[in-house]
Formats: sequence, C-alpha cells, structure tokens
Amino acid sequence: MDLKYTRKNVYKEADGNELKAIYDFAEGYKKFLDTSKTERDASETAKKLAEEKGFKPFSFSEKLKAGDKRYFLNRGKNIFLISVGKEDVAKDGVRIMVAHVDSPRLDLKPNPMYEEAGLCYFKTHYYGGIKKYQWTAMPLALHGVVMLRGGERKEVCVGEDENDPVFYVTDLLPHLGGEQSQKTLGKAIDGESLNAVIGGLPAVDDEEEKECVKAAILKLLNKKYGITEVDFQCSELCFVPAGKARDVGFDGALISAYGHDDKVCAYPEMRAIFDYDSPHTVLAVFADKEEVGSDGTTGMQSKVISDVIETIAASFGANPIEVRYNSKCISADVTAGFDPAYSSVFEKRNTTFVSCGAAVSKYTGARGKSGTNDAPAEFMGYLRDIFEDNGVIWQTGELGAVDAGGGGTVAKFIGNLGIDTVDVGVPVLSMHAPYELISKADVYSLYKACLAFIK
Repeated sequence: MDLKYTRKNVYKEADGNELKAIYDFAEGYKKFLDTSKTERDASETAKKLAEEKGFKPFSFSEKLKAGDKRYFLNRGKNIFLISVGKEDVAKDGVRIMVAHVDSPRLDLKPNPMYEEAGLCYFKTHYYGGIKKYQWTAMPLALHGVVMLRGGERKEVCVGEDENDPVFYVTDLLPHLGGEQSQKTLGKAIDGESLNAVIGGLPAVDDEEEKECVKAAILKLLNKKYGITEVDFQCSELCFVPAGKARDVGFDGALISAYGHDDKVCAYPEMRAIFDYDSPHTVLAVFADKEEVGSDGTTGMQSKVISDVIETIAASFGANPIEVRYNSKCISADVTAGFDPAYSSVFEKRNTTFVSCGAAVSKYTGARGKSGTNDAPAEFMGYLRDIFEDNGVIWQTGELGAVDAGGGGTVAKFIGNLGIDTVDVGVPVLSMHAPYELISKADVYSLYKACLAFIK
C-alpha cells in the first residue's frame, strides 16, 4: 500500500501498445475537430457517425426497449446519443456524460455589412470569454446558416478548403501603436473594432453606387447562396480560426487546435458510447451555449435533458424521479493545465498537469466556491474505484489558485436535477485562445475513463 500520493505521467506508464493506441486515437480526434468547429458542425458530425453505428432518430412518443440506440438532434445545435441497456433503469438510473461543443468565436451582428475606405467588412459580436487581441491578424473561416424568405436554409462554410479565401481582422502596426501599447490587454482592442475584412474589389458596372465593394460582395453572395442583405437578420454566422488541428513538438505528443474546449471531451464520450455496448442505459450529450451560461433551448439549463430521461423512464413504467435520483453523470469539461510560464496563478499541489491523465475536479466556481457543483465524497470514491479497477490514470485539481479567478461548467445544472455529477475532463493550455494545446495522452485517458464509467 502506497501511503503517499504520486501523480503519474501517462507516457511514462505506457508500453508500446498503449502508446500506439494513444496516437491512433488522436488521429480520429483530429479529424473530428476539423469537421466540428461549431456546435452545429459537431452535432451534425455526431449524427452522421451515430447513423453509421446503427443509431436511429429518437421520438418522445416512442417506447424504448433494451438494445435500442437512438439520437436526438435538438434544433441542429445539440445532440443526445442514447443506448438503452438491460439493467433496471429505475434502480440503476442512467449513466450520463455531458460535454459542450460551443467554443469562443466571433458572431456576426444582425446587420453586419458595411464599406469604408475601399474595403468591405462584417461587424462581429464576440461569443464567450475571449482575449480580444488574440483574434486579430489571423486567418478566419466563416461558418453557419442563413434562412431565406420562405424557409429555405443555406449552409455557409468559407475558409476551410485550401482553395478558399479567408477573412481577417486587422491590428495596429507597432510603429503607430504607442498609445495602444499603454493600455491594458483587456482594453487594447475594443470589441467594436473586431470587424473582419471580407472584400476589396469594387463593382464597376454601377458608377452611381457609393458602396461599390459592398455592392460587389452582395452580388457574389446572391449568386452563390441567393442571399440578400436583409437575410443576415435571420442567420447564425460566425468567424472561427481557419487552421486545422496539428501535432505539436518533435515527438507529436501534443495537439494544437481551435475548440479543444470542449470537443476534447465530446469526442471521447462519443467514442465510448459507440465502442462499448453497455449493460447500463447510457446518455451522451453534446451541449450548446455553455460558454455563455447554458441558457436557451439547446443549453443545459433547458428542460430537454429531463424530457429525454422521462421518456426513457416512461418506456419501462419507471418513476422519472427515481430514475434521476439513481442516475450518475460525468460533466466532461476541460480544466486549466499547469503552465510554467504563468505559474503564479496556480497552486501546484492542487492543479492538473498535461500528460498526467484525466482531470477530475470535485468543484469549480470562483472565490468561495460560488456557482459550483461540489461533488459528494461518496461519488468521488465511486469514480476512484471504477477508474483504478479499469487502469485509468487520473488526477485531481482546481481551476487555478484561490481568488486567482475561476470558472464554471454544466455540472451544476445536472446536479440541480438531483443527479450526482462531477467534472472529469482534460487539462488545457492557452484555454479560450484561438488555438489551444492538449496532450494526446490525456484525451485517451478521458476515453478510458468514459469507458470505465459506462461499464
């Protein structure tokens, strides 16, 4: 018996077969990332993969039975994957895994288009907690949907193919940036200045047109998509970084990509429900709106998750309250990994480190644990046993030092339903930056943790 706790490095513990499994799993994850930059993209990708695995559309009016596999795509922006097990759902509850698939980005305003000084721009309103200066002077891609008159839906994705143009938010040259450099980081770039350049070629067939570049761009958009300017008022369009997921380091042990928060947790939970036919009833959720409070019809504060659980309960004549009470949930969300470049905001004994396994956070929140789900010791003990029985390398930590800041997850909303919930995720460096950094070892460890949880 070891009396002292020692954190383990996954790479040091892995043999040749395990190391190959880690790197192979990462390849699938990178492909998922590149097709899943927004919540719509991720939910659609999950739907297609679920259909390939034999999942069928879910209906709230159907009576489920053991062995059924269903998916419920909620308004195109979040998805529920359901695998009905043979265990008594009233006594056993549901094994729930929830990750969010929205990430910080630049959303277009309802009236986004304007021309100035020979350039055409889209005005944006940033979504989620960003450092605004990080979103300038980099290639951006445009993703989303536009609804035309009469209900016709147009999907837009420009900037991801190598032959596509990209978009660009300008920054001030250092030669003239003396005043700007005296400002704090949070104020150096104003939110209203995060406007993306979308064109610069004027229309030449209308000499009376004052905004000739804007007119030319509108003609291009109308020709390709049938869009007119008023259609932007019925759209959901956003700018995201245009690059793909890439290995980092000479050894390729890490991955840099947009949207690790929180797709690095969504992919392992999805793979777990696909790869293992659990005797338990399992619910894997890709949630939306976490970055802005989880409100709305596709966020985890909506009643939809309760409706899904109630439908499962009704299928077996079980009391939905009893089913919820006996359910268990992993809130699969990232946490801040220790970064030696910014060590002052961490407390090293109680933080997570990259390549040291799945990150378990008993609580999150800020200051005096405000706005948190504080998992009970009994549930922490339950998870420790199943993780260690299944060879999962894991670690615990807080989101930074006390009073250094803080953050929250969807765990508290699941806990409010009377379901034991704890955060289990992956340590991330440069969280909420356009490109974040994670270890391949940790995403694979989370996959093993999800498998252990549903076994």
